[in-house]
Amino acid sequence: MQLNTVIFDMDGLLIDSEPLWQLAANEVLASYGIKLTEQQYITTTGLRTKEFLQWWFGYFKINEAEFTNAEKNIVNIVIEKVKKYGTIMPGVQHIFDFFLEKGFNIGIASSSPQSLIDVVAAIANIQRYIHATSSAEHLAYGKPHPQVYLNCAAQLNVSPMQCICFEDSFNGMIAAKSARMKCVIVPHHTQIKEERWAAADLKLSSLQNFGELHFQKLAHR
Repeated sequence: MQLNTVIFDMDGLLIDSEPLWQLAANEVLASYGIKLTEQQYITTTGLRTKEFLQWWFGYFKINEAEFTNAEKNIVNIVIEKVKKYGTIMPGVQHIFDFFLEKGFNIGIASSSPQSLIDVVAAIANIQRYIHATSSAEHLAYGKPHPQVYLNCAAQLNVSPMQCICFEDSFNGMIAAKSARMKCVIVPHHTQIKEERWAAADLKLSSLQNFGELHFQKLAHR
C-alpha cells in the first residue's frame, strides 16, 4: 500500500518532556518513600502514568487505593512543568513541513492525556498541521499495545499499512510495529547504540536528519 500518513509519538520525540515526567514521578513517588534508580525508571519509559504506577506500586507494595491520586498528581505536575520548561526537540518544524509538502495526513498518538497533547501542540505551534490526535489515557491497554496507533489511523480513515510512525521509546516502537506500521525510531542519544532498536524500519539520531532518501527507503521497504 502507498504511504500517505505519518503519526508521531509526543513525549521525548516532539518535546523534551521525559526529564519533566521523571521529575514529577520522583516527586510523587518520594511521598510514598520510593526512590527509583535511573535504570529502573528507563524500564518503564513509554508506559502510561497509570501503568507506570501500577508497576512500581506493586513492586514496592504500596496500597492500590493510592493509584488515582498519585496519577492525577503526576499529570498535573507534568503539565505545569511543560508549560514552564518544555523544550521542543530539534527537527520538529522540519519533519512537519516535510510531510505537509507531501500532502500526508498527520496525527499524534500518545500515552499522555489529551490535555497534555493540546498543551504541547500549542507550545510547538503545530496545531494547524495535525489532522487527528489519539490518547491512550482511557484505553484498556496503552503502549506497547497498538490500540492508540490503530485509533489514530481510524480517525484519519487510513489503513495502518499506509502509516509511518515516529517513536523514541521501546514500548512505542513495539506498539507501532504491532499495528503493522512503518516505524522510525529516534532514541535518546544515550540509548542509540542499543541492539533492541533493530526492530524498527529506520533509526535516526534526530528528526532533523530525516530526508527524501529515508522516505524512499521506507516507501520501498
